[in-house]
Amino acid sequence: MQNYVFVIDQNKQPLNLIPPARARELLTKQKAAVFRMYPFTIILKHAVANPLPKPLTIKIDPGSKVTGIAIFDGENVIWVAELEHRGGQIKNALLSRRSLRRSRRNRKTRYRPARFDNRKRKEGWLPPSLMHRVLTVETWVKRLCRYAPITQVVMELVRFDTQKMQNPEIDGVEYQQGELAGYEVREYLLEKWGHNCVYCDKQDVPLQIEHIYPRAKGGSNRVSNLTLSCEKCNSLKGILLIDEFLKKDLTRLERIKRQSKTPLKDAAAVNSTRWKLYNTLKEMLPITTGTGGQTKFNRIRFGLKKQHWIDAVCVGNIEAIKLLTQQPLRIKCTGWGTRKMCSTDEYGFPIRHRDSNQVHFGFRTGNIVKAIVTSGKKVGEYVGRVLCRKTGSFDIATKTGRVTGISHRFCTSIHKKDGYSYVF
Repeated sequence: MQNYVFVIDQNKQPLNLIPPARARELLTKQKAAVFRMYPFTIILKHAVANPLPKPLTIKIDPGSKVTGIAIFDGENVIWVAELEHRGGQIKNALLSRRSLRRSRRNRKTRYRPARFDNRKRKEGWLPPSLMHRVLTVETWVKRLCRYAPITQVVMELVRFDTQKMQNPEIDGVEYQQGELAGYEVREYLLEKWGHNCVYCDKQDVPLQIEHIYPRAKGGSNRVSNLTLSCEKCNSLKGILLIDEFLKKDLTRLERIKRQSKTPLKDAAAVNSTRWKLYNTLKEMLPITTGTGGQTKFNRIRFGLKKQHWIDAVCVGNIEAIKLLTQQPLRIKCTGWGTRKMCSTDEYGFPIRHRDSNQVHFGFRTGNIVKAIVTSGKKVGEYVGRVLCRKTGSFDIATKTGRVTGISHRFCTSIHKKDGYSYVF
């Protein structure tokens, strides 16, 4: 059950997606040619009379690290992918650059007055590590719209509706008392407290929602006062104050108090970018939204496993689901490399200089190539990401490992570098 294949006509206009077997037949009979490897797209060599492509819907489940993407034709799920972000790498690179910059300032220009507060940020500004998530999702929605007749976007607007958890009366009591009751709060607590009992660290046992400060003594139902515990610990604690219950385990007591006041980091990242992503996609296509609790409710209702692409399939209101594919394309953001002409060590001192010429023998580092070696010690066929050198001796990163010392004469480029790596 593989992803369906994108099809475009002679004018590069999108047509209906077709099954892999049909695409293989068109390629064998030379009625079509490969237009792009990722996502796999073919272009027809003959004209299509009165093409009426079926409108498609793209579903998006935004995540802090991985975003699920699915294409839905109204009845079936025909194409799925998982987009892996690199926000953590961007943040670490910025922190490293800041430490080097401040170290240089302390050593060289201590006498200059600080001017850090002179800079002003635009309204709606997001840190680069968060804005990266918005831009990559926007890039792939535009790319898929170029090869498929997509007319609508369904997006999970919020992973956890913290506002409704704090105040159930915001949009009416029916929201909290319907079939979705408890899914938002419980899913948030499971993510925050690591799917285990906070008092005894038991895992793979039924967990109950526990009030840190007991309700009988004035505790609230705010999510910051809730945690998870097993039935035994919940019964032992009863209406005791947490200070009294954990008086012999002060380390655990301090950790629970500290963690209860700290918001879930991944949820904070998603909530920070949700409206920016929503407004960006709204300018491109009509959009509808759903919540994380609704997504989980749909997933459990249809008996599906927990995966990012399946979460994307379950976003929004769904009557029925039929999966025609179960092979998601894993898209990893790798970036375009560094612009630095001089590499430095961990202390900021130069260690090597880069050549300004990035193309060698028609290849560029990051291209996906196919190498068929016919002689020498490394006879075989290799497909993967290439690392180029001006000597003509390349390295290829394949699924099984890295192969070194492959001559450029054996290599054929099958996908140009675009800032992403791909695997199924």
